Amino acid sequence: MGKKKAGLTTFTVEWRRCLIEPEHPHISIVRQCELLEISRSSYYYEPCPESAENLALMRQIDEQYLETPFYGSRRMTAYLQADGHPVNHKRIGRLMRLMGLEALYQKPRTSIPNKEHIVYPYLLRNVPIERVSQVWSTDITYVPMHRGFLYLTAIIDWYSRYVLSWRLSNSMDGSFCREALLEALERYGTPEIFNTDQGAQFTSPQFTSILLSHNVRISMDGRGRALDNVFCERLWRSVKYECLYLRVLETVPEVREALTWYFDLHNNRKPHQALHYKTPKAVFENGRTGLLLKQ
Repeated sequence: MGKKKAGLTTFTVEWRRCLIEPEHPHISIVRQCELLEISRSSYYYEPCPESAENLALMRQIDEQYLETPFYGSRRMTAYLQADGHPVNHKRIGRLMRLMGLEALYQKPRTSIPNKEHIVYPYLLRNVPIERVSQVWSTDITYVPMHRGFLYLTAIIDWYSRYVLSWRLSNSMDGSFCREALLEALERYGTPEIFNTDQGAQFTSPQFTSILLSHNVRISMDGRGRALDNVFCERLWRSVKYECLYLRVLETVPEVREALTWYFDLHNNRKPHQALHYKTPKAVFENGRTGLLLKQ
């Protein structure tokens, strides 16, 4: 049982490793490794992390990028130098690539295109959003931690702003995006249109085949058009300023707990001005009830 299960990818091993709680009062690390089907050596292996200085720079870059997404590595370097950091553009460029930030686009480039994948046209230009489950969308963002970082994906209903599902990952592997999609479809049915950017996680046949098998029309942002997926962009801004930046998050369980709290607040308890001060849950459930009655 202690040996790594044959066929597990490096990503799967790393993700299961993150699920282990060394301070668990009842289940030992050995038993947790057995239950997750990874070897103890996989758990104790420590990859070479970014330095504390680089992690602090990445946190500052992430905050500034929310304000000025048009900053490339040279502008970001100038900004950091003016703030007293002795850095060069090569170093900042490497950190921005690691974070998935790219100034050639007006949004975080957390999804990198694959030229072999099919890119679907953008279907939502000048389309009024009038009902629940008319359009869902998804995106990926960088999540800072005190001694590391993660990536977060979420699926949101455009009309109600309701967060349907979300997943964390320690790599840009597309499996966590597919898991979030499958959960949303299982729990809430299907949307008419599903919108993404042109990143490889979303253009991959493994992802698009799920949508096609449910007869969902696929829409993809135009390159360099940050406003095509503006609802996700607004969500990321709120998540960071109202949750992640207010805490010192040390571990994956702490990040998960903080995000669980925040998405519960966002969906169930936080009135939204654009929704006439109703909660996303109230708008989504009312709209969904109407759709079910019509069916």
